[in-house]
Amino acid sequence: MRAISGLWRWRHNPLRRGTDLAEAWVCLAALLLMLVAAPVIGTLVGSAADESLQRSVREQQRRRHQVTARVVEELKHTAPAADPETASRDTRSRVLASWSAPDGTERRGPVTAPLRDPEPGDRFALWTDRQGRPAVRPLDPATATTHAVIAGIGAALLAALLVELARRLALWRMIRRRYACWDQAWDRAGPDWGRTGTGI
Repeated sequence: MRAISGLWRWRHNPLRRGTDLAEAWVCLAALLLMLVAAPVIGTLVGSAADESLQRSVREQQRRRHQVTARVVEELKHTAPAADPETASRDTRSRVLASWSAPDGTERRGPVTAPLRDPEPGDRFALWTDRQGRPAVRPLDPATATTHAVIAGIGAALLAALLVELARRLALWRMIRRRYACWDQAWDRAGPDWGRTGTGI
């Protein structure tokens, strides 16, 4: 709004300098870029990120399988939790478990189970890869979309910040040029300053 009012104020003002009008145009251009270009960049980046993440989600869901594992025995913790509060609320345990791989072969190994007090024979869901090795849970489509939205917002804010930095740099250079012109004008008028009308 300041840029628009600046342009309007300087339109027919007899005291208007070329730099005043240029500054107002730079501010108006920066405002338009922030309002139009930044959201477009954010939308493009968010869409590209969402497409890439959704492709990863489909790939992970294709390669990972959820199986039912059975607790063989609970394994003792080798190291205490770094945060005692988190440790008191933690409902996961390290266990030796057995499960069937997607190809039907029996597997056995240490895994983390979502059980507070696991007992032999307890069952729980376990994600595995195609070979039956434990794997992390695949990315959820909604989570992927959330990450893409955050990426888009971040890109829009970064674009707006770059526009603002470019505006400030342009105005700084204009002001320095104006001061240089004033210095030159002062150097030309300086030797005669104060002598007007003295007849010297």
